Amino acid sequence: EHLLRLRPRGAGRYLRAVRPPPLPHQTGLLAPIIERVAGHAAESGRAPVVVFDLDATLYDNRPRTLEILMEYREEVLETQPEIADKLGELTAERVQYLLSDTLRTCGITRSEVVADVTRYWHERFFNDAYLKHDAPLEGAPDFVRACHEAGGIVVYLTGRDVSGMLSGTVSSLCDSGFPFAIAGIELILKPDASLPDEAFKRGALPTLDRLGDVVAFFDNEPANCNLAKAMFPDASVVALETQKVPYAPELADDVAVVADFRLI
Repeated sequence: EHLLRLRPRGAGRYLRAVRPPPLPHQTGLLAPIIERVAGHAAESGRAPVVVFDLDATLYDNRPRTLEILMEYREEVLETQPEIADKLGELTAERVQYLLSDTLRTCGITRSEVVADVTRYWHERFFNDAYLKHDAPLEGAPDFVRACHEAGGIVVYLTGRDVSGMLSGTVSSLCDSGFPFAIAGIELILKPDASLPDEAFKRGALPTLDRLGDVVAFFDNEPANCNLAKAMFPDASVVALETQKVPYAPELADDVAVVADFRLI
């Protein structure tokens, strides 16, 4: 479920976001991928592989940032009440890709404050303990499960790093209802947090050939989608219309776009 914090003063109070039903093109794109997975082994003799990024693809990680900012707010409530009041107006929907942009939306622009919040956020965002705040995109657990049950090997290929985020990622996947710890499920994380995500995936994607044929690839970053399409031209490559790095490249013409994973 997609949940948004209403106001920090009412800890534990949440609002269920209401979204319109998926557009027909989304259903028309996702359903055939499941069908393709189901028929691929018989047609080619090799296992079908479906690759999913995690952050901003299977998960909305804006609630993670919001939780961290609300914790910062509590710490400065007495010493910097004007900053606390401004942070108190934030909701998950207002969280931007860049933290500085998020702070700007609530009127926090002083460089020393932005630097202090950024330090606080960075120490926590890439940390196992905060991954529990991520919210699965609508339909994501069901769609991943459908791909696996159709005979696909599911690969979670994420820019999260092993040392700081492995145990939290495992717990989050299990708690969120994604298939895990069973045959046909792979989890691949960065060995080093300092390795750029695109470079990591450029090196990891060719190794998936030992599992089977990549038939579908899902990611929020256009650069990663374009890379996957170049490596696997016959695969269905799908970009999630969530968040992306500023000044991202244009998507290749044959990369599809969806808002989430709902089929109905």
